[in-house]
Amino acid sequence: MENTPLFWLVFVAFVVGLLLLDLLVFNRKAHEIKLREALGWSTFWVVLSLGFNLLVYRTMGHQAGLQWLTGYLVEKALSVDNLFVFLLIFNYFKVPGQYQHRILFWGVLGALILRAVFILIGGALLAKFHFLLYLLGAFLVYTGIKMGFSGNEPEIDPENNPMVRFLSRHLPITRQLEGGKFFIKKDGLRFATPLFVVLIMVETTDVVFAADSIPAILAITRDTFVVFTSNVFALLGLRAMYFALASLMRLFHYLHYGLALILVFIGAKILLEYLYPIPMPWALGVVGGLLALSVAASLLWPRKDA
Repeated sequence: MENTPLFWLVFVAFVVGLLLLDLLVFNRKAHEIKLREALGWSTFWVVLSLGFNLLVYRTMGHQAGLQWLTGYLVEKALSVDNLFVFLLIFNYFKVPGQYQHRILFWGVLGALILRAVFILIGGALLAKFHFLLYLLGAFLVYTGIKMGFSGNEPEIDPENNPMVRFLSRHLPITRQLEGGKFFIKKDGLRFATPLFVVLIMVETTDVVFAADSIPAILAITRDTFVVFTSNVFALLGLRAMYFALASLMRLFHYLHYGLALILVFIGAKILLEYLYPIPMPWALGVVGGLLALSVAASLLWPRKDA
C-alpha cells in the first residue's frame, strides 16, 4: 500500500462507493433506524475499520498500525460528545426518526470534506513550522482542562448560530417539514425547509468538534495518510453509532471526563516529547484504559435521572 496519487484516488472512490451504497441501496427508503439495525451496521463499520487497520499494520509497519488504531479510537471517543449534540439538535427541531439518517449522511459527507481540508492545512503547517507542535500540545492540555471543568451536557442555541442567522436573513424557509426534502419550489420560488437548517446546524457543530479532534490526531502522528484514513473510518461509522447509542448516551456521564483526560494526556505527550518520549503502545494503552474506566464508572455509578 503506497501513499501515491493512484492510491488516494482508489481510496476516495472506495469511500464514495460505500456512501452511495448506503444511501441508494440499503437506505433508499426513508425509515427510522431501530436498535438491531444500528448495531448491525455499527459492527460492520468497526470490522471494516479494523480490517483496514490490519492492512496498514501489514504494509506500513508496527508503528503506523498502532498510530492508526490510536487515532481511530480518539476520533471515535470524541465523536460521542458530537453525537449527543446531534441528539439535542434533532430534539430541538423535532426531526422525525425516518429523516435523521438522511441528515447524518450528508452531514458526514460534508464532515469528510472539511476534515480533509483541515488535515492537509494542519499537516503542512506542522511540517514547515515545528514550533507549532508545542502550541498544539498546550492547546490540547488547555482544551482538556476546560472540558473537564465544564458541564458534561452541551447546550445548543440555534437562534444565535451565525450560519442559521445568515440563512434566516437571506433565504426563505418554510415553517413545516416537506417530507425528507431540503429544498422545495412554491409559487415559482425556491424555499429551504427546516431539514436544511438542521443540516447546517450539524455541519457547523462538526466544525467546532473538529477543532479538538484534528489537533488530537495530528498530535499522535503527522503522517497525513494515517490521520486522514483513520478519521474517515471513524466518521463512516458515526451514523450507525448515533442510532445505536441515541438512547444510551445519557448513561455514559463520566465519559466526558475520560475524554478530557485523553486530550490532556495527548497534549502532555507532545510537550514531553524530547524529555520523556512516550512509546506508542503505552499511549494506545492509556487512551483505551481511560475510555474503559470512564464507561465502567458510568455503569457502576449511574446518574439518578438516567
